Formats: sequence, structure tokens, C-alpha cells
Amino acid sequence: MLLLLFAGWQPRWFLLCGGILSYYDSPEDAWKGCKGSIQMAVCEIQVHSVDNTRMDLIIPGEQYFYLKARSVAERQRWLVALGSAKACLTDSRTQKEKEFAENTENLKTKMSELRLYCDLLVQQVDKTKEVTATGVSSSEEGIDVGTLLKSTCNTFLKTLEECMQIANAAFTSELLYRTPPGSPQLAMLKSNKMKHPILNSCENGSLNMEINDDEEILVRNKSSLCLKPAETDCSVSSEENTDDNTTVQGEMMKEDGEESLGNHDSDLPELHSTSSSPESHWEDQEVIPTFFSTMNTSFSDIELLEDSGIPTEAFLASCYAVVPVLDKLGPTVFAPVKMDLVGNIKKVNQKYITNKEEFTTLQKIVLHEVEADVAQVRNSATEALLWLKRGLKFLKGFLAEVKNGEKDIQTALNNAYGKTLRQHHGWVVRGVFALALRAAPSYEDFVAALTIKEGDHQKAAFSVGMQRDLSLYLPAMEKQLAILDTLYEVHGLESDEVV
Repeated sequence: MLLLLFAGWQPRWFLLCGGILSYYDSPEDAWKGCKGSIQMAVCEIQVHSVDNTRMDLIIPGEQYFYLKARSVAERQRWLVALGSAKACLTDSRTQKEKEFAENTENLKTKMSELRLYCDLLVQQVDKTKEVTATGVSSSEEGIDVGTLLKSTCNTFLKTLEECMQIANAAFTSELLYRTPPGSPQLAMLKSNKMKHPILNSCENGSLNMEINDDEEILVRNKSSLCLKPAETDCSVSSEENTDDNTTVQGEMMKEDGEESLGNHDSDLPELHSTSSSPESHWEDQEVIPTFFSTMNTSFSDIELLEDSGIPTEAFLASCYAVVPVLDKLGPTVFAPVKMDLVGNIKKVNQKYITNKEEFTTLQKIVLHEVEADVAQVRNSATEALLWLKRGLKFLKGFLAEVKNGEKDIQTALNNAYGKTLRQHHGWVVRGVFALALRAAPSYEDFVAALTIKEGDHQKAAFSVGMQRDLSLYLPAMEKQLAILDTLYEVHGLESDEVV
């Protein structure tokens, strides 16, 4: 394909995979990551009215791709493939959105019932106190009041359980994946770890990869997909409109360990080491990889920019990397927590991709919204980042509890929750969390779920490795959260709103 830049039409190598059309400088440079991409599910496909080799892909107000094929027949093949991919994704998306809306309404109805039962409980408790205080009522009246109170309590608990069942059934199917589906495809930041799991091999200018049926047609004709850098007679051209608000989301080239992200969970046998041994002591031990040492991107890898600027892309990638910890605690019962965390990451990323060159740091995103007077608008990136840092504080608090030797996972979770999220939650959310605590795994199971290699958690060196890795990871995480806390305090962005 050709890409129309400021210098005119330029040859580019295009790839349609997973409903995303991406372009690269050449097949040989594909491992470096794509230069831009567009989601087929949300873009419009327009055939040029004059040029029968042209077609445009447009997301109004955001992205504009102007493509030019080498021939009419070739453009037709692209139109069929792109249209098929868009149709499949749109149908699936519409159905999911419909189911999501229905389940959301059901959940709201149940939560309304919970509030009603809560009010009834308060009234009945007051009535019970009155009956007890007077001491003159008949025993029969006391029994009636007690029976009514018991019935209301049982109904309340049953309704709360139904809320959990609806939430689990409606919102956990996607969250059971180790890596959040539909998540922003962030560029990998550690070049020393860069591998090509997405692109299995590049041979003779072609790309061998797994594709779905809708995209197979594109790969059959490799001449239309794979263009060598020196070729000037290229098949399809693309033009990128670089308006102020026009950006293209980058493609993430997954690292070698991504497939086993769920397995990147190291066990924490006894995370409280016998002593704060120096690094020289650790180096003498057998080195066992842990969840934190095998992360694609870690908070401890982030280098702050000028004025303590936190790099947006690196921070969001680090947030995604720690999400699987919730899977180890229970992919179903902790799904609401994970859903909230991932949702806030996506909201911040959506703001970031609108202008990557400007929003290089989290501070710039927040300050931009403060100046535009939209920082405290619902669903703003600033609000999403506020809840994201609260969720990260909860995870940091939990990991610190375990690192310091807490063997009861429920206690560790409860302590972390009490210090972080509890003050921001109403009684309904607190009740949901209390139910999730009951299903928390034992210390041994949690430790076993965090190993890279089965049985590693039984080795003494693993405990030392976890101490070493958490000693690097948690302080770095805490430092960045402290910077965000200061930013929000200075601009009065903290909120006492309870959800």
C-alpha cells in the first residue's frame, strides 16, 4: 500500500488482523511496531467517487486513511476483506452491547431492591430497640418483630448474592482473559525483550501469521500486502490526515512472555525474608524468575521525565502488567475490581491516543483537562486516573502486606482495602467486597498460582527472589502514586464522592 504523508504518496506495508488495519514501513521493519492503525469496527468505508482505485477509511473527527490500490480488482478484494471484517465485528459488538445494557439494567434493579431492604432493616432495628427499651410489650410482639427482622436480613443477603451472580455472569466473560481484550495496544518499551510472537516469521517479504477467515483473502495475494522498501510500484496507497485531534493508535508488538501472562505469577512462599540481605547475598543464590521479574513492563522500569513527569504509555503498560494479580485472587469474584481497573486504564488511554505527541506524561493530560475545565466531568481522563491510582494503591497495599509476612490472604486484602478503597465505597460495594473476601484463596494456593515454573514456590530461593523483586517494584510504584497524589492535591482534584 501507499501512504499519503506530507511528502505525498508513500509505500507502506499493510496488515489486517483481529479487526485492526495496521501499516508498517516494510515487512522487514514489522517487528518495530506499526506506524498507525485503525479499528474496522468503528470506521466508515467510503469508495472514492472519481478514482476507481481509491477507498477511504474514516472515523469522523479522529482518523482518516486514504487508500489507493494498484488496480480496480485489487481494490475490490480489499473492500470485500475490510467489509467482511467490519460486518463480523459490528454484529458481535452490537450483540455484546445489547447484552451488557440488559445486564446493567438488571443489576441496577437489584441494587435498588438492596437499598429498599437496607431502609427496612434500619426501620426494623429501630423498632426492635423500642420494643426492648419499653419492656412492657408482649412476648408475642417481640417474637413478631424478631421474625420480621430475620426475614428482611435473609432477603437482603439473597438479593446481594443475586447482584453478585448478575455481575459475574454479565461482566466476567471477557475479564477471564489474562490480558484484557480490546485493551489499548501499547508499544513495548523494553527493546531488549522484543520478540515477534505476533509475527511468527517474515519470509520473502511476506508475513506468516494466524488470521481469521475474513482476513484470509488478504494474505493469499501477498503481492498486495507485502511491499519491499525499494518498490515504487506499490499496490494500495494511504493518506493520513494529521489534524489536531487526528491520531492513530499504535500497535503493540507483544513480548515473548505475553502468551503465558497468566503464568507469570510467582508464588510467594514466605515473602518475609529472614533478613534484609544485601544484593550481593541475593546474587549468590539460585535466581528463580518471579511474576514481577518477568513482567513485560514494570513500574520499576519507568524513567521519570523532566519535572517528575510520568510517561503515559509506560505507566499504562505497567498498569496492565499488574492486572493478572487479581486473576490469582479469583478471576470471578474479583471480576468487578478488575473490570473497574481495566476500564479506567482504557479511559486514560483513549485520551492519550487523541494526541500522543502532546500527552506524553500523565501530568500533561490532567493539566490539559484542568485548563479546559473538564477535569471533574464524569468519565474524564482525570476522573479515570483518580480511580486508577486508588485501585493501584489497593494492590500495592495488598502486596506490601504479603511481602511483610501476612499469611492470611483475607486479612491482607481486608487490611489493604480498609486503608485505601473502603472510604470511597458505599455499603453496597463494601458488601460485594466482603463476599469476594470469602472466596479468597489460601496463602499456599495464592503462592502456587504465582510461580512461573510449577514447584518453584517450594524453593527457598524463590522467597528471596520475591523479596528482591517486590523491594524494587513496590517503592517505584509508591513513588509514582505519590507524584499523582501531589498533582491532584495541588489542583484540588481529589473527590469525596462515595460509590
